[in-house]
Amino acid sequence: MTPEALRSAEHFVSRDARLIDRHRFAYHFRAGSDRPIRSALDSYRNLDGGFGNGLEPDLRGHGSQPAAVVLALRYLDELGPVPGDIAEGIGRYLTSITRDSGGVPPVLPTARHTVAAPWWREHSDFGGALNPTASLVGLLHRHRICTAWRDRATAFCWPRIAALRWTTPEEAVAVCTFLQHVPDRRRAEEEFDRLSPAFRAVIETDPDAAGHVHRPLDLASRPDHIARRLFTEEEIAAALDGLLQRRRDDGGWDITWQGWAASAAHEWRGMLTVQHLKTLRDYGRLAADVPTVRSG
Repeated sequence: MTPEALRSAEHFVSRDARLIDRHRFAYHFRAGSDRPIRSALDSYRNLDGGFGNGLEPDLRGHGSQPAAVVLALRYLDELGPVPGDIAEGIGRYLTSITRDSGGVPPVLPTARHTVAAPWWREHSDFGGALNPTASLVGLLHRHRICTAWRDRATAFCWPRIAALRWTTPEEAVAVCTFLQHVPDRRRAEEEFDRLSPAFRAVIETDPDAAGHVHRPLDLASRPDHIARRLFTEEEIAAALDGLLQRRRDDGGWDITWQGWAASAAHEWRGMLTVQHLKTLRDYGRLAADVPTVRSG
């Protein structure tokens, strides 16, 4: 990706992305400070310790939702250690919504009564699920955030992962996040090896495939990701080429699913554009004279 293409992406982000993603672009590609990102993220935080208020663009309501907490932790993960007060609040919130099984659902029933995407308003399974519980647990382990909720949720994840015979792309992302960061490395590696065929089965390796498909870089977003070993060098190279080819003339990337609201689609585009640029950088696909300073 050339410096000119990065500048085009910067113009898109400045023009169309929301404030938090404009600050993320500045942080990752223009040596900006992390403080504006943290300040913007705090505006999505609720008194219960969770996150809502449209942080997840398809959940527009004010109330906290587990899916939004995952996104908040992923944003914080880009910046370094998670502040103690935020970690404590997240643990408190997750404890308050945990099901008897020890897991949490991606959304709560309250999503039905707010402005949200149809798939969230129509969601009907509010029991504990690997997606998002495994992502939450993995990120908490990554940052060594010790809470009673994390340990109980870890115990929830292991037998459910052991019982998996097939999966979905979203669940595969969550499970891989867990397996990458959970401390029991022997068990994690054994489960990853066992589930590798199932993970590959839900990923589209044809870079020319159209529609709402999940591609290798959606799972292995960095070269050091545990899922990177699922794909050959040729498959990763083709995925990177395809990612570059799918950039729009306005400098950004489109969503690949059917949008339900123009505002949500614009916000997703800004988020995805920063994420795709980070992936290209981490895989060495930004030109040498592009001023990148971070790999987190």
